[in-house]
Amino acid sequence: MSKQLDQDLNRLKEKLLTMAAIAEKMIHDTITTLVQWDPDIFQPVIQAEEKMDMLQREIDEDTVRMISVYTPVASDLRLLLMTTRITAELERIADKTMDIGFYTKTLFKEAPLKPLIDMPHMAELSMNMLKKAMDAYTEKSVEEALDVIKMDDKVDEIHDQLFRELMTYVLADPKSINRVLELVLIARSFERIGDHAVNISEDVYYMVKGLDIRHIKNIDELTIE
Repeated sequence: MSKQLDQDLNRLKEKLLTMAAIAEKMIHDTITTLVQWDPDIFQPVIQAEEKMDMLQREIDEDTVRMISVYTPVASDLRLLLMTTRITAELERIADKTMDIGFYTKTLFKEAPLKPLIDMPHMAELSMNMLKKAMDAYTEKSVEEALDVIKMDDKVDEIHDQLFRELMTYVLADPKSINRVLELVLIARSFERIGDHAVNISEDVYYMVKGLDIRHIKNIDELTIE
């Protein structure tokens, strides 16, 4: 029974890592669409979102079946429960890329407002956070999980800085408000992607240590041993 459980757990992890890889590519294609001002680049994102939904259903069904069949305890049970939570976070990341695509499509109706500098930086950081969070999951590394949580401060900082900059465009030219609004919504979506990566990292910490850190303010006090 233990060998079969291990095999099923490995297959489940593979599906989850597939979801993560798709999510990373969706983020990359989304920001590339915006930077290159080319709506055609976004087409694979639409197709990928359907794949993400399918994988989420499969993982949830597999998890319920495995809990029913194996009645796992302790670390195996935490792994299964956190896998379903991480699956949900990945699906929400996919939803955010779709939101960005919608805002970008609206943005394309007018001329570019400004050169995009901070937005690609935000996208890259959020993508790196997701990758590192999934590495933490694979390696069962609470150290990497905590690193991701700390990285979120930088994303928030860029988001706030970009918001203040965009407000100056509205003050200078009230007619720019529609384009500013779309850019604000896009920036907010990338910031939320970073938040979902943080949530994944918190799930990893619980999976490994059995401690819920979602509402702990000072993560520097947490142990990595």
